[in-house]
Amino acid sequence: MSAEHTTGAENEVVDICRDLIRIDTSNYGDHSGPGERAAAEYVAEKLAEVGLEPRIFESHPGRASTVARIEGEDPSRPALLIHGHTDVVPADAADWTHHPFAGEIADGCLWGRGAVDMKDMDAMTLAVVRDRMRTGRKPPRDVVLAFLADEEAGGTYGARYLVDKHPGLFEGVTEAISEVGGFSFTVNENLRLYLVETAQKGMHWMRLTVEGTAGHGSMTNTDNAITELCEAVGRLGRHQFPVRVTKTVRSFLDELSDALGTPLDPEDMEATLAKLGGIAKIIGATLRNTAAPTMLGAGYKVNVIPGQATAHVDGRFLPGYEEEFLADLDRILGPRVKREDVHADKALETGFDGDLVQAMQTALRAEDPIARAVPYMLSGGTDAKSFDDLGIRGFGFAPLKLPPELDFAGMFHGVDERVPVDGLTFGARVLDRFLDEC
Repeated sequence: MSAEHTTGAENEVVDICRDLIRIDTSNYGDHSGPGERAAAEYVAEKLAEVGLEPRIFESHPGRASTVARIEGEDPSRPALLIHGHTDVVPADAADWTHHPFAGEIADGCLWGRGAVDMKDMDAMTLAVVRDRMRTGRKPPRDVVLAFLADEEAGGTYGARYLVDKHPGLFEGVTEAISEVGGFSFTVNENLRLYLVETAQKGMHWMRLTVEGTAGHGSMTNTDNAITELCEAVGRLGRHQFPVRVTKTVRSFLDELSDALGTPLDPEDMEATLAKLGGIAKIIGATLRNTAAPTMLGAGYKVNVIPGQATAHVDGRFLPGYEEEFLADLDRILGPRVKREDVHADKALETGFDGDLVQAMQTALRAEDPIARAVPYMLSGGTDAKSFDDLGIRGFGFAPLKLPPELDFAGMFHGVDERVPVDGLTFGARVLDRFLDEC
């Protein structure tokens, strides 16, 4: 690659990422945070500086998203969407080595909340787009940019709002790239796998309720709501759902088996995950449905047995297995437990094929000769679920070359979230090449 091709993007990407991290966009899920308005205005300013016409959409006071469209060489071709979210999960500074909203650089990494989820990709996108606009390099087709609010709480005030209220923004878009994909897993000195997300589990965030008989804490009570609920939650929390190998997971295991030169058996979880190193956390949860109890609530006084007890559960199901998941839940919980959704969304799965996938492969290999892109399933969910309603085929492709020792999976929503500085510049180069090919 010639030096002038991405010099601007590489020079800017770290500073832009630092700026974004320093804008506190913590999302508590109840509008109590600072909101994303400041980040939306920052993004809009960066895009307007290079001649684009960004628009800010505020779905609720402070909850703002920024959208812009870049004209391609051939506007008659279907458009590509690059979307990222600007909100982050909260962080307690007391737990961190470096303040989560300071954007400090130390030990070769940029530290801060959002460094990998996902202000790194936001910064890469902004830096590459700004450089291309300044140097007059149009992409082959129209590209829509969307920097979104509220992804960390399900996207209601971000992607979901835009899809429902402003679908015309995405006119002609057929494919999209976004977060939690394109990161590296080093197999050996001759091979680095880059995991491209082609599937993601669906979700049922649930409230469980048990009604019982209220009474005095000193009395015998055989209809205690807390007892009934805790027993049900205990059963659910300890339950191991059966392994179900979807086409994406099978493809990933086949690719990894070939790379390692050894067979991987999804039925032998312990042996399989032991060979995956730092990505075991990401892959392990994609082999089965899961239901994690996360909150409990009951009572108001130590000597009063309450008439109601509640719990919240984060449920995730594999593509094609939602009905089985819900049936298993009801069987495990039993008839006394009322189950209702707090937030639900579908699972997604697409094939690892087509020109866009080839563009990813080409861009990665140009910057890393030992790269091989492989499909994988994300155990969580992203804004791709909302855009799927518009018929947009989504991929996770936020390219990062990572040191083998970095616990990348632990960075997401974790303490001391950080991204390698050279990973950001690598990602900017790959993304720029990708846009040449898209």
